[in-house]
Amino acid sequence: MATPAAPGLRQIEWPTVFIAVLCYTGFALSTTTYDVIGPWGSGILLALSLTLYSSLNHEVLHGHPFQNTTLNTALVFPALGLAIPYLRFRDTHLAHHHDPALTDPYDDPESNFIDPAVWARWNLPRRALYKWNNTLLGRVIVGPAISTALFYKQDVMAILEGNRSIREAYIFHAGGLACVGIWWILAADMPVWLYLLCAYVSLSVLKIRTFLEHRAHEKARCRSVIIEDRGLLSFLFLKNNLHAVHHAFPRMPWYQLQPYYAARRAAFLERNGGYAYRSYRQIAYLFLLKAKDPVPHSLWDGSGARTIDQETPKQGTVPGQ
Repeated sequence: MATPAAPGLRQIEWPTVFIAVLCYTGFALSTTTYDVIGPWGSGILLALSLTLYSSLNHEVLHGHPFQNTTLNTALVFPALGLAIPYLRFRDTHLAHHHDPALTDPYDDPESNFIDPAVWARWNLPRRALYKWNNTLLGRVIVGPAISTALFYKQDVMAILEGNRSIREAYIFHAGGLACVGIWWILAADMPVWLYLLCAYVSLSVLKIRTFLEHRAHEKARCRSVIIEDRGLLSFLFLKNNLHAVHHAFPRMPWYQLQPYYAARRAAFLERNGGYAYRSYRQIAYLFLLKAKDPVPHSLWDGSGARTIDQETPKQGTVPGQ
């Protein structure tokens, strides 16, 4: 598949700057007009803004909208979403983009699969929880709590073992949290409990995107999904529903994904083995109460030996990035 042309990427990417303006405007309005628009209005606006802000974080870690890394990082320094330190998200997500390791229970930081040998040692309540987490409803309700708890557990262990980069990432995150705290002290009308609830809801919405982004498949190029949705969720996810396109060209800005896919739809569907859905409505119909995948990785044997094919697909790069 040919590498896409992307003229002008050395300049400021104004569509992404506009997304940042939307996020901060939504945050400001929702937290300072609580007494005017009420808990439902301010809560919905904040949850949508925080969801979009998480997607903005994803764009930033891939090198957008500026050519300067410091400027990009400064753009998402305030920890509006509270839970995930940006620098840790950056490091783990970039590691996730090593496509030969996609879905690997150990080497893919974003994998939802478990080594079958580990699964065999779990008790029944834990298995039941993770099976429910593999339904869309379960993923939305308990998914953020499970993934965040595991994320913190691993990071705390790493810090106690002396990992300085992870410790510094949390110090950086504390500064971002302080920005949100200062905003609250000076201007916010919204109750703290509602902000916390909205932060969790935003993580739940993001779990809709990640629910079936990757499947267990022998070929790495066939592991990433295409969801041809063009509605509100597609916008909130900044077109990352076209996930196979993003993994093929991880430096492509969000606003180029849709037209690039539309012009090469057949090629992408052939490349990813037809792993595609029409919309998030279809996904909800199919998997709201039904698990799409088993929790144990289907391409690993029970002893923990890796049977997954480490085929290395060719990744595209946007010129000038």
